[in-house]
Amino acid sequence: MSRVPVCAPCLSLPQPLQADYFCRTCRTPFVDSYPLDEHGECTVCRESQANFDSVYSYGSYQESLRQLIHLFKYSKIESLAQPLSRLLIRALPLDRNFDAVVAMPMHWRKHWERGFNQAELLAGPVAKRFGLKLSRNLRRSRYTEPQASLTETARRANLRDSFRVVKPEQISGRRVLLIDDVFTTGATLRAATTALKSAGASHVSALTLARVDRRGFDPNFVLPVSRRSGKALAARPGAS
Repeated sequence: MSRVPVCAPCLSLPQPLQADYFCRTCRTPFVDSYPLDEHGECTVCRESQANFDSVYSYGSYQESLRQLIHLFKYSKIESLAQPLSRLLIRALPLDRNFDAVVAMPMHWRKHWERGFNQAELLAGPVAKRFGLKLSRNLRRSRYTEPQASLTETARRANLRDSFRVVKPEQISGRRVLLIDDVFTTGATLRAATTALKSAGASHVSALTLARVDRRGFDPNFVLPVSRRSGKALAARPGAS
C-alpha cells in the first residue's frame, strides 16, 4: 500500500509546461508577446539581469500541481517528495550533467517552523540520479521576510546578501544544479546564484517543480497566496 495519501490518478494530473511565448533568458511562459522586448526578454530579466545560465521547470503553478505543492509544503505531507521529485527529473534535458546538486536552503527559524526543507526533500532523488550526494554548502546568512506578499523590487531588497557558501573550494569551477519548488519572479534563485558564482561556480542551472505564468507581467506583481489546510486543498478538483 502506498504511503502517499493522494490517489494515483491525482498524482498523474500535473502536465508539462506548455506556452507559445517564453522569455529567452529565464524561460518564464507568457500567453502573448506583450511582456517581451525585441530581444525576447521579460521585464524582470531586462531590469535585473538574470545571472543563472539556464532554468528548467516541470509545469505551471496552477491547478493540480499547485495543489500538490501546497499539500507537500503546508500540510506537511513529506511522502509527496518522491513522486514530485520524479517530475523534476522529467523536466531536465537528458544531455545535461552537473558536478553538484544544491537545494535552496532554508533559514533555521523557518526550518523549525515547518519541520523540513521541501527543496532538500525534492533534491535528494535528483542528486542520486547524477550519482552525487546532495550538497549543503549553500546557507542562509540571515532570516528574510516571506517573499509571496512582496513586489519584485521588495523581493530583491529582502534577499540582498542573504546567502553564503560555507566551503567555496567545493563549488569553485563546478557546474551546479540549484533546486527549489516554485519559480515566481526568480528573485530568490538569482540571489542564491549570486552566492554560488561568487564562490566560483562555472555554471548554475535552476530547476523547479513549477513556475508562475506571469500573464501581461507587471513589475509590481504580487503572487496570490493560499495557505489553507490540506483538507481544504484536497477537496478541490485534482487532489484527493
